[in-house]
Amino acid sequence: MKEKSNLAKGVHSYDVTIGGTLIPFFNRNVSEYPTEAGSVSFELVPVTQQKDIMINHARIYAQQEYDRIMELVSVLQKQADSIKRRLEVTDAVHAAVYQFSPVMGHSYWLAWDNRKEQMILIHEGPNDWSSGAPVDYVYQVQVKYMGDHTWMEL
Repeated sequence: MKEKSNLAKGVHSYDVTIGGTLIPFFNRNVSEYPTEAGSVSFELVPVTQQKDIMINHARIYAQQEYDRIMELVSVLQKQADSIKRRLEVTDAVHAAVYQFSPVMGHSYWLAWDNRKEQMILIHEGPNDWSSGAPVDYVYQVQVKYMGDHTWMEL
């Protein structure tokens, strides 16, 4: 039964008396159930189930994005470690003693000279000597002189 007053002042809402009780702001558009005889019946939306589905989709998507970002972080970490190692090798070569001009693109050896107690940069590797490597040399690492004036470990 429709009342004359409309406390809610809504276009689609009205006050109604049901069982002798005044119900202000009755709006059939937002009701969870049919409000009039002859209304179309419908099932209630399982809100909890819908929320569970939505949160599961959100978690799956977020996890995929997280995994993708962590793969990128891993690649960047490897690149950073490689550059750091290259700088360490470059510093070691520049601290070494040598009596020649290195040629870009060529490889050399860093070795510790026990007799002189210093790091040296030499052309010959441990297997390049015809009579065997000098006993005073302790080979550390083979390096290559790069075009950007850094040294890369081989």
